[in-house]
Amino acid sequence: MTIILLGIVEGITEFLPVSSTGHLILAGALLGYDDQRWQLFNIVIQLGAILAVVVLYWRTFWAVLLGLVALNPVSIRFVRNLLIAFIPAVVIGLLFLKQIEALLLQPIVVAVALILGGIAILAIERVVKPGEVTGIADLPVRTSVGVGLVQCLAMIPGVSRSGATIMGARALGVDRRTAAEFSFFLAIPTMLGATTLELIKHHDQLRAANSIGITGIAIGFVVAFIVALLVVRWFVGIVSTHGFAPFAWYRIVAGSAALLWLLVK
Repeated sequence: MTIILLGIVEGITEFLPVSSTGHLILAGALLGYDDQRWQLFNIVIQLGAILAVVVLYWRTFWAVLLGLVALNPVSIRFVRNLLIAFIPAVVIGLLFLKQIEALLLQPIVVAVALILGGIAILAIERVVKPGEVTGIADLPVRTSVGVGLVQCLAMIPGVSRSGATIMGARALGVDRRTAAEFSFFLAIPTMLGATTLELIKHHDQLRAANSIGITGIAIGFVVAFIVALLVVRWFVGIVSTHGFAPFAWYRIVAGSAALLWLLVK
């Protein structure tokens, strides 16, 4: 049951601006399970959610690939912007890996970050005008750099990688749909890089600690993939018409409830 529950949590939260890592940490605290035992499982099921984006946007990726072969300027700018936004996370992640791992053990950090992140989203939605940039390939280099730097805030559990990148893009003049899709695409190299680093760095202890089994991990992977597939389609439609405020209020309520529970338990 825990396997399916965590797969659902990952699939729902990976691309929403609510922090998948934060929710998995809070789920661990709530259910009282051993984080070390489930560490490999939580890492691998993220790839299931990432695969959902690849499947949903395969036509976009195929068109970009063909464009690169043909040296199409639009495809080149598309890839350039993703790579530029990806680089800051690589540098900061490698420099502060130990500090980041220490934060992952503190559920109270997640609760506070959820609340503050929700307030930030409401503020940005209220202040920022409708975006003028409506295509990933049309993003100026400085915008890609800015989004990449803001994404680094998501190394604090509870901030949300998708939330940081989407709101960073919105603050820099990108329209809602493009900001959301840029966040989806940027998740692929970012999460693949983070997952690979974790597997390399902790492969010995992960192998020793994992008792979930290949079947359990496979089930979690498939559940995260299917749920993410449904959520991404729904999310793009919601933000295009209603904005990000509903997710901000959810963060504030969930973070406040988690904070209260952590303080009184």
